[in-house]
Amino acid sequence: MIVIAMTQEMATLGKDVATGVSEALGLKIVRHEIGDDVAERLHLKKSLIRRMREGQAGWLEKRAVDPASFALHAAEQVFDRALEGDVLIRGWGATCLLSEVRHVPCIRVCAPLANRVKWLMERLESDDPDMAREELERSDRAHAARMHANFGVNMGDPLLYDLVLNTGRVTVDSCVQQIVQLSRRPEFQPTQESVAHLRDLALQARIRTALRTSRDGANIHITVDVKGGAVVLRGIVFTAGEKKVAAEVVRGVEGVTSVTNHLQAMKRRRAYP
Repeated sequence: MIVIAMTQEMATLGKDVATGVSEALGLKIVRHEIGDDVAERLHLKKSLIRRMREGQAGWLEKRAVDPASFALHAAEQVFDRALEGDVLIRGWGATCLLSEVRHVPCIRVCAPLANRVKWLMERLESDDPDMAREELERSDRAHAARMHANFGVNMGDPLLYDLVLNTGRVTVDSCVQQIVQLSRRPEFQPTQESVAHLRDLALQARIRTALRTSRDGANIHITVDVKGGAVVLRGIVFTAGEKKVAAEVVRGVEGVTSVTNHLQAMKRRRAYP
């Protein structure tokens, strides 16, 4: 059960690296499929999802998308794909979402801006370096903003990754070999504990999505702890009704075996002028 999480900026040859790794290890590459599934669940156009991720969507288009629901659905898809195994997940915050899972190596592929400008111009058959640079910088801003908003991290922080590869200095073949070797190391082999933890994270994601998409639970913000299908709810809700709703929604999620409800309802809501 091999699972690799990878992130890269535009025009860093990350796609070529991912292709080489997938061929060497027999892995399925997942990227756009997650966006397509999220678009279907949120009843949005697939093209809108891609424009949003690249920072190309207009302000009116953005208003049609609830950022919280978008992030929750995407996280659920990442965990579900990881559970399938033998997969390389590109983007979608997979390096942050799966960093807690011991057997998943998290990889970042990067390159100097000058190299990226050159590669993008070649790809677009363009002789306009300013246009290529602006496109890359816009994409980078969108990517960085999304990582900070969803996970509160700086995507350039090397501590987020197990391996950082600079294709400005290291060839694609060398990158592929290093990732393949890393994935075969003892510390990245799945164990019963690491697989169980991945299942718990996947169930936690399904629960959060279920609460967000339920009619009466969308505004309930609580802590959800999961261990082997057993769920513990903690936090403060406004009413006893919300406490009951949260428990009912969670019990209806596939994979939940029990629910311990430690939610505290406010005895009196105080109005402030």
